[in-house]
Amino acid sequence: METSVYADEARFESTHWWYTERRWLFARMIRAMGLGADARILDIGTSTGTNLRMLREIGFTRYEGLDSSDEAVRWCAEKGLGRVTTGDICDLPFADSTFDLVLATDVIEHVDDDAAALRGIRRVLKPGGRALITVPAFRVLWGLQDDVSHHKRRYRAGELRARVQAAGLRIRRGFYFNYILFLPILVARAIIRAFRIRMSSEIQLNPGFLNPLLRLIFRCDVASAPWLHPPFGVSYLVVADRPVAPTSVT
Repeated sequence: METSVYADEARFESTHWWYTERRWLFARMIRAMGLGADARILDIGTSTGTNLRMLREIGFTRYEGLDSSDEAVRWCAEKGLGRVTTGDICDLPFADSTFDLVLATDVIEHVDDDAAALRGIRRVLKPGGRALITVPAFRVLWGLQDDVSHHKRRYRAGELRARVQAAGLRIRRGFYFNYILFLPILVARAIIRAFRIRMSSEIQLNPGFLNPLLRLIFRCDVASAPWLHPPFGVSYLVVADRPVAPTSVT
């Protein structure tokens, strides 16, 4: 990502509606997994630490992050959010079968070989371990944030599900979210494009007085999306696991 994007995220991630309610969704999904507080958890693409903040708040004690950017590692260290390693998602510096849970939220769209990234996630998961993966959805939504974040692609549900399964992971749940604001975001990005509005990140578009309203809207969205299964959304989420190998019979 652009250095300015890290700065914007570091400034706003603790209060901005998109970050706070997305953390609420992730926390809800993770609690449903029934993991113990000492479960080993890896957050890939940690950026400035929004998921690490969430993991700490819901009581986990053995979590760590990985990011390809020294700038991201620096921000996490300044916030005191735990251990973060510099590394490549396509060549994870961890032993096989290490983690009970891997988070890869809005990260595989950044790499050229998303299939290799997903295979790496499977490799470092323990048999039976879970992965929580999110990606930006629908090419029609491509905008400034994709450009400054150096995205390679946006996904449809079927595309992501096929890649996850091809990597040897078994899908447990999958759904679009951020569907209520899909049309406003589509229109806003079209306006930014048409008028060539310059800014370092779309995060700057959030006037403070609107933040509580947008938090309420997005909370309703992420609370309903897992059971409503809307046919579209700004993002898509998958929970998958590494199947336990069948016991051989002799």
